[in-house]
Amino acid sequence: MLDRHFVRQNPEAVRAGAARKGVQAPVDEFLRVDAEWRAVKHELDDAYAESNRVSKTIGQLMGQGKAQEAEEAKARTGELKRRTQELEPRERELEAELHAIELKFPNLPHESVPDGEGPEQNVVLRTWGDLPTFAEPPKPHWEIAAEHRLIDFDRATKVSGSGFAVYTGVGARLHRALIQYMLDLQTEENGYEEVYPPALVLSDSLVGTGNLPKFAEDLYKAEGDDLWMIPTAEVPVTNLLRDEILEGTDLPIKYAAFTPCFRREAGAAGRETRGILRTHQFEKVELVKFVLPETSYDELESLTEDAEAVLQGLGLHYRVIELCTGDMGEKGCKTYDIEVWSPGTGTWLEVSSCTNFEAYQSRRANVRFRRGPGEKPAFVHILNGSGLAVPRLYAALIETYRLSDTGDIVLPEPLKRYTGLDVIVRG
Repeated sequence: MLDRHFVRQNPEAVRAGAARKGVQAPVDEFLRVDAEWRAVKHELDDAYAESNRVSKTIGQLMGQGKAQEAEEAKARTGELKRRTQELEPRERELEAELHAIELKFPNLPHESVPDGEGPEQNVVLRTWGDLPTFAEPPKPHWEIAAEHRLIDFDRATKVSGSGFAVYTGVGARLHRALIQYMLDLQTEENGYEEVYPPALVLSDSLVGTGNLPKFAEDLYKAEGDDLWMIPTAEVPVTNLLRDEILEGTDLPIKYAAFTPCFRREAGAAGRETRGILRTHQFEKVELVKFVLPETSYDELESLTEDAEAVLQGLGLHYRVIELCTGDMGEKGCKTYDIEVWSPGTGTWLEVSSCTNFEAYQSRRANVRFRRGPGEKPAFVHILNGSGLAVPRLYAALIETYRLSDTGDIVLPEPLKRYTGLDVIVRG
């Protein structure tokens, strides 16, 4: 959510910023309702003030023996009371309408974000590691998973329908090892506090992160309850501090959370859906930071580096790209995507999006901080990024480390500690 005063005073700047994302902001609708709301509120405040002033004179007039003037004052307070009773519900209606309009505004891109209409205009900032080479054409992960019995897609479909996976045997152990490795890396080396939040959240939590009301079709809702299955740990973790005022000396606050994630993937038809690249349920380690506004772009760089550390530890070839305005979505001010190389599909797979939302989410979730005792609270800046999404990391890992001659999968050093294995032997 944008600052109300900023929209009111800079409507053209808001239009231009939204247009950079290819989005039409409801500026005219906002200005119309805002003008009416301010007029009603001004009249209501004046009526309250006059009513208080006139009420104070009644006793004085009675004491001075001015009964007639006192009666006139009483009559005036009655008129004012009736008027405030008419204005109060209208003021509440307009405030609610104005808030609903504000929730429709996209966040504005940072001035440094490159302009563009889509992925073709994204900017590759850096690559890491060598492109893996193979004696024979590398296999895609679904074939490797079948020959090693790591994942059972058929039984997953029988149980839950398409778009699900059952990790089995060593495959399940490898899945768990990746999660443990990422959590330990972020908590032991990068200073994050681990939390394990609920996977079901209230509507208010999704409003706080900007998933509702606009993106409801992408979510699963528990019928009969005001509970939604989380699309990412970003939602519950961000809302852990909702409606709180933090101490500036406590910032930054850094959380790492492993959770399952649930997405309907509405509109995903025609995309790559084979294997585990796009499923309705998947696991992810999420990194969320609450920071001082003046440090948030430095914190974005360090957040991205923390996510990159996972891939560097596993020795996987990856790249970091800066999303252009037309590809970064509505909520963020600046986003870096981390993409790992998938030898089996010959494509880059997004495993993390690291984003600075500035105060967009903190205004919605009302997360503030004080710089010092007695100072006026201000909104924190909130950032998050995956550290990382498990399925695509899993796919790239087994494709990269499968030996062409034997079909065995050699595990990178960090995972040996968690699996107790050096190699996953074929058969």
